[in-house]
Amino acid sequence: MENYKNQSFSYTYSAEKRDEVKRIRDKYIPKEPDKMEQLRTLDKSVSQKALKKAISIGVIGSLVLGTGMSFVMEFGGKFFIPGIVIGVMGMAMVSVAYPVYKRTIKKEREKIAPEIIKLTDELMK
Repeated sequence: MENYKNQSFSYTYSAEKRDEVKRIRDKYIPKEPDKMEQLRTLDKSVSQKALKKAISIGVIGSLVLGTGMSFVMEFGGKFFIPGIVIGVMGMAMVSVAYPVYKRTIKKEREKIAPEIIKLTDELMK
């Protein structure tokens, strides 16, 4: 009996460490593709592509418009007409941004529609 009194058992348990190990491990385990997540990603990609195009055209058009305004206001006389022309070009670019957005959305939706329909049919079963 005296042998058992001198021996001790120590056990340390850390739930925090275990949770951290589990989170790290989960990052590296290959995941099954979730159909709902695929559907969300496809839908989001359509609007993101159109938005990027429209914002790019709008920002560039605004910069061109500002350049034309600067020419008119700062340099006056000899850059007045070119400044107006540059400004009108900028206005045209800004006004085209929304139609480009709508056209891109339409084209991308047509391109992705069969895949979206297939996924939604599988999810609705």
